[in-house]
Amino acid sequence: MKALKYIFFLLLIFIIGFAIYIAVQPNDFSFERHKVINAPAEVVYQTVNEFKEWPRFSPWLEQDTLAKITYGERTSGSQANYSWNGDILGVGSMTTLQTVENASIDQRIDFVEPFETSSNVNWSFEPQANGTKVTWSMSGEQDFMTKMYVAFKGTIEENTGPNFERGLFKLDSIVQSDMKQFSVDVEGITQHSGGFYLYNTTSCRMSDFKEKMQEMMPRIGGYAISNNIKMAGVPFVIYHKWDEANDAVIFSCCIPTSSKMTSTEPDILTGQLEPFKTVKTVLTGDYENLKTAWEETMTYIEENNLVLIDAGPKIEMYLTDPISTPNPAQWKTEIYLAVE
Repeated sequence: MKALKYIFFLLLIFIIGFAIYIAVQPNDFSFERHKVINAPAEVVYQTVNEFKEWPRFSPWLEQDTLAKITYGERTSGSQANYSWNGDILGVGSMTTLQTVENASIDQRIDFVEPFETSSNVNWSFEPQANGTKVTWSMSGEQDFMTKMYVAFKGTIEENTGPNFERGLFKLDSIVQSDMKQFSVDVEGITQHSGGFYLYNTTSCRMSDFKEKMQEMMPRIGGYAISNNIKMAGVPFVIYHKWDEANDAVIFSCCIPTSSKMTSTEPDILTGQLEPFKTVKTVLTGDYENLKTAWEETMTYIEENNLVLIDAGPKIEMYLTDPISTPNPAQWKTEIYLAVE
């Protein structure tokens, strides 16, 4: 009987000591992980801020593929949220509390099972020379149940930090993949209305074309703005010669005008396109895919027994501005090739 009392007494001391150990653990926690993603801040922000994108990069949903996800209805002024119920994830929800567009997202995560607890989750998006530094952080208070849990399972950072790292890695992957999406739509034969335009012309090696165009287009646009010339449409390029064998291209950077203008600059001229029959193609996606769009256009011309007019207009029209549309997957370009 004395031995039993002694064992009970030792057990009581252990329980009291363990309770004290739990109680003196830190009352709060915080940690963060970050990664530089080679994408504009606007693109990464939009992905993270849309909860329906989370299953694509969430490391927890990757582990619990059978978890049931429910998305809250987002209306004007409401908080975005989603909830889950899974064998591994337990039961909980995430709510977006506040956002600063393209800069930060503040959220709250609430667990119901395996025990009730809440924490703050924060995202920041900092533009860098080589992309966007994405920081994913978590902080909160540790009640007695949480302290007991981490005493057996390890700290919240030890358990959650690797998941944050995995999530940022997956986020990087899906953002890169999304920006590479493109489509080519050969709309077929149509009539280009022609019109007046201002232009400058140059020749260069094909490898220097992109750099040259980025130098020339702002110059012609700046001339129009400084001389109060209203542009009658979007900028475009006319190709006069594309010689892959000799690595040479001759082209003009143009802006359309509503009437014939007289230029005061020797290297900025006025031109006019007469209306012409054309095959029109629309590329939605990065300019890197223009070669594919041209190839599909040429295939269409051949398959439909059309004749490309060698001396006729060959035009690329840029419907979107990369500065205001940072995601390359959303860029739109129209191609017009004169045919008969």
